[in-house]
Amino acid sequence: LREEHLDQSSSLIGRPIPTLTTHVLDEQQQPVAVGETGELYVGGEGLARGYLNQPELTAQRFIPNPLSDQTDDPTQPISHRLYRSGDLVRLLPKGELEYLGRIDAQVKIRGFRIELGEIEQTLQQYPGVKQAVVVAKTYGDADVRLVGYVVMDGPFEKSALIHFLNSRLPDYMVPAAFIVLTALPLTPNGKVDRKALP
Repeated sequence: LREEHLDQSSSLIGRPIPTLTTHVLDEQQQPVAVGETGELYVGGEGLARGYLNQPELTAQRFIPNPLSDQTDDPTQPISHRLYRSGDLVRLLPKGELEYLGRIDAQVKIRGFRIELGEIEQTLQQYPGVKQAVVVAKTYGDADVRLVGYVVMDGPFEKSALIHFLNSRLPDYMVPAAFIVLTALPLTPNGKVDRKALP
C-alpha cells in the first residue's frame, strides 16, 4: 500500500493466486468489460465446499459456474462452482482488481439499481475532492435521494462538480445534495461510519 492510496475509497487487491480464478460479472452473471463495475466471483482449487451447517447460505453463495457448460452436480470437480463474494470490483487494463465496496451498498431508486461505490469513485476523480461518501436518504414516505458527503482539498463549487458528474454518470446517479465535511466520521476500526454522517 502506497501513501497516495490511503485517502482513496477504492483499493487495489491485485491478481488471484495461481490456483484460483476470478471473474467480474454483472447482475445476469455475465462478464463485464475491462473498467466496468461488477461483482467478484471466485473459483478454483482453493474454493471451499460451502458454509458449515448452513445449506441455504451455501446455495446462495456457492453457485454453478455460469461461464461453464457443466451442470450443478456435487460429484463434479469443485472448479465448476463459483463463490459470490458480494464485493464490487473493477478489472483494470493491466489485469489487477480494484475493490470499490460491497454489493450491499447497492441501492434502488426510481427503478434504477445504483452502485454507491461507483459514484464515490467518480466523485474522487474531481480535482479538489479528497474523500467522498454517497448514501441514499429517505425523505417523507418514499422519496429516496442520493446525498454526497465530500472532504475537499480546495474550494467547493457545486455547479462545477455537478457538471463534472453529469459528464460521467447518468442523471439518476448524480447526488441531489452535497454536504462538505472537514473529515469523514470513522468507526473504531478505521472504516467510514455511515450512521454518523450528518
